[in-house]
Amino acid sequence: MVDTAGTTGTIDTAGSGVAGSGAAGSGVAGSDTAGSGAADLVGARRAAWIAVVPTAASAVLAVWLAWTPGFAYFTGAQHPPPTGQTYGTIVTGGVPISLSLQAGALSAVLGVLVTLVALAVQVYSVGYLKGDPRYPSYSAFVSLFTSAMLLVVYAGDLLVLYVGWEIMGFCSYLLIGHWWEDRGNSRAAVKAFLVTRLGDVGFLFGIFVLGMGAGSFRIADVLAKVPEMSAATLVTATMLLLAGVAGKSAQVPLHTWLPDAMAGPTPISALIHAATMVAAGIFIVARLFPAFAAARPTLDVLAVLAALGMLGAALAALAQDDLKRVLAYSTVSQLAYMAGGLAAGSDTAAVFHLLTHGAFKALLFLCAGVVIHHAGSNLMTRMGGLRRELPVTFVAMTIGFAALMGLPPASGFFSKDGLLSAMDRTLSGQGLTDAAALLLYGCALATVAVTGAYATRAWLRVFFGEPRATEHQTPGTAREAPRTMLVPVAVLAVPALLLGFAGDLHVELGVAAVSVVLAVLGAGVVYAVWRGDPLADPARLLGPLRAPCERAFFIDTGYAALVVRPILALSTGVSRTDDTVVDGAVRGSGRAARGLSGVLRLAQNGNVQLYVSGLLAGVLLIAVGAVVFT
Repeated sequence: MVDTAGTTGTIDTAGSGVAGSGAAGSGVAGSDTAGSGAADLVGARRAAWIAVVPTAASAVLAVWLAWTPGFAYFTGAQHPPPTGQTYGTIVTGGVPISLSLQAGALSAVLGVLVTLVALAVQVYSVGYLKGDPRYPSYSAFVSLFTSAMLLVVYAGDLLVLYVGWEIMGFCSYLLIGHWWEDRGNSRAAVKAFLVTRLGDVGFLFGIFVLGMGAGSFRIADVLAKVPEMSAATLVTATMLLLAGVAGKSAQVPLHTWLPDAMAGPTPISALIHAATMVAAGIFIVARLFPAFAAARPTLDVLAVLAALGMLGAALAALAQDDLKRVLAYSTVSQLAYMAGGLAAGSDTAAVFHLLTHGAFKALLFLCAGVVIHHAGSNLMTRMGGLRRELPVTFVAMTIGFAALMGLPPASGFFSKDGLLSAMDRTLSGQGLTDAAALLLYGCALATVAVTGAYATRAWLRVFFGEPRATEHQTPGTAREAPRTMLVPVAVLAVPALLLGFAGDLHVELGVAAVSVVLAVLGAGVVYAVWRGDPLADPARLLGPLRAPCERAFFIDTGYAALVVRPILALSTGVSRTDDTVVDGAVRGSGRAARGLSGVLRLAQNGNVQLYVSGLLAGVLLIAVGAVVFT
């Protein structure tokens, strides 16, 4: 399997059934003895069963738990009361911490998304990482990652939720850096860890502000106390929480870790981008939505961040050559859509799009894994004409791109219509200030067209045109991926196509028509450019904007200039100060002590006559002194 970290086309070998050491050091045991290879195979099979079976059981339980409340959440029916259990209380000397789990309508729905996508990823990984000696630890970390997200979803207390929140960050670090021998992979893992930790500082203090304001960390108690809290408390708490949301859900300006996270295995990309890390931030805002709705300045800030993120990330996706980075920037853009829906006051529409996005984005990433497995590269310049060689993947990825573009009857059409309708209503002064509402809706419509353009560009460059041979794969000689990889792809294609029918089917025809026309217009422009020269990249239509879009508007460069290099210079100065001043003082005191000891040593030379002479001289001085002063 070939993955790239960034746009340089770095290759890792994974998922091809061999364990070559590749640039990523994916660690295939080509030099192992036959005995150790057989032992590794047995261990991998045992790990696969341990990973897949409990995840499947969790998925079944999550579906059973969500059967009634999940249906009610999107149909507008009355929500059944949440069910839960408290397992004890931690006395802190102040506000106690309640060890409670709770499943309401929203939690039940998200639990289904998390477990089903995690199950698909676990099954897919069996084939994708075949031969990788680290598969047992990998599958264990995926299970821990899933458990942490479920703790976030079902937590009844904000600090219990925070525990799962932090464990997710730790697991993302381990999984993104799975092939840590490649320095690019380890750097991407550290970057994801640090950027999300930066946001989590604000998130933790936001929890403290809400908990102290409500006198309890229990989520139900906090929401019940929202009407009694002051505006200053609510704005402060929600602004701080928004920092953590921006980090986990890759909102501007803390979104830069997500594209680099593509250095990890493709199934991890699907898990992070569809059901765990990025979903957590949107879920938090929806879970605490009464608090955010009562803090209008926070919603204005969220609307501006969402507007900038959705359009900027879509333009960045249009210029990428790495297929996984196209999907990564697409995730940033779609998450901003959800944030925009929350800012517009429709938590239901945002959560519905979160679900549909989880289905079709997981599908797209797993299909991308199949394509990369076949082509031997992440770069679309090395792909082309794969629709005949990968017919199942072609159909599934076509469904995924249609849902991403919001074309009927795919699921994304219904969920995106709900978001755009909510944003349209803000233009009449509902919730947001006029400037924020206009910016949000305008960027949302522009993003629809750009989304149609980059999705069509990727679809054409991967599956149409002339096949391109690489040093890893001769087109026409390979078949579809193993069944363990294709089954999850085929299963995910069903909700990606039909999940939209599970919600409220009320569609605002005017908004829906504008959305479809814009998506088709963007797709049509790219098709016309590609049709004129199938070997050329349609991204050339960006003209002078292509380089800034390809570099994501140089935000990472700006961070390096404004944050990274000053901190490195400061740390260098601190190190030198410690070496020259602090350590210098220690070394100087040592040299002074040695010099003084040398002077004292002159009087301790072992000469008895000198000692007696000194004694007599001292006695004489004492006697003279006594006579003089008497």
